[in-house]
Amino acid sequence: MKKIEKILIFKTGYAETLAEQTDSRVVSLGDVLRTTVLLNLYSDKSKFDVTWVTDEKAFPLLEKNDYIDRLLRLDWITMEQLKKERFDILINLEKVPGICVLADNISARIKLGFTFNPETRKAEPYDKAAEALLVSTDPEAKKQNNRLLQEILYDIIGEKWNGEEYILGYKPKTDIKFDVGLNNIAGQKWPTKSWSEENWKKLEIMLREKGISVDRQDTEENKNKGILTSLNCYMDWINSCKIIVSIDSLGVHLALALKKKTICLFGPTPSNEVYFYGLGKAILPDKSQDCIPCFKAVCDSERNCMRDIPVEKVYEEVIKMLNS
Repeated sequence: MKKIEKILIFKTGYAETLAEQTDSRVVSLGDVLRTTVLLNLYSDKSKFDVTWVTDEKAFPLLEKNDYIDRLLRLDWITMEQLKKERFDILINLEKVPGICVLADNISARIKLGFTFNPETRKAEPYDKAAEALLVSTDPEAKKQNNRLLQEILYDIIGEKWNGEEYILGYKPKTDIKFDVGLNNIAGQKWPTKSWSEENWKKLEIMLREKGISVDRQDTEENKNKGILTSLNCYMDWINSCKIIVSIDSLGVHLALALKKKTICLFGPTPSNEVYFYGLGKAILPDKSQDCIPCFKAVCDSERNCMRDIPVEKVYEEVIKMLNS
């Protein structure tokens, strides 16, 4: 009988793969979901046994995933156990120094991703992750990067990405109810991604006047349903819409995972790192600014670039998608 290879993946979302390392413990759920493209490499259960370590907040994205055999929360009990286990391949996609140290102390035949440098006290790449670290630490390299996250993730593993999709374990419990869902709330890490409330209201009015059914993420009814506090409820809401209009956030990647047509508004973050799988379109500011994309959580420009995305432009794209 052929030996089943044991795979261990560290992805908590504390440090985004292509973003600068921080000491924040705020979880980037979108980055966790995007990493699930790697599970396509280990989908044959007769060959692979996959353990995934993450923050508990990301559990709803990974639970009931057919390709994850063990889903473990990142805590000291888990770490003590893993130190006593042996793996064939360890993939550490976190640049948080402490997680790198933990990964370094686990036995594995092959280690990929990031390791800890005791001299600099920072994360360093194993050879195949050098590009990911460069893009996340060098602002100029980040601006010039034209490669998708999926491509770079597969490079880290030493494989070639061929259009593999996200793998979401959760199965929504809703049917289509709305033509358009407005996913308008920015996450804690990136408040600069916000589009103004005035613009969201104007877009909603224009769509309703056209006889298009619209629902917003932040209505009182949706708040009462738990959409803002429960990932499962949030995924159910996204699944209830034909089209999602969103800022660059988790909602975009959930919509793509659920095969929804998607329009995404970009400003401080780059659109060329996001692949829409033939389902969506990126909309950028009409006015060019040297600082775009700035990758900053706080805008230090006189005019936030998101203000230069016209409502009319977004409206036209929605109409095109509804008619396609």
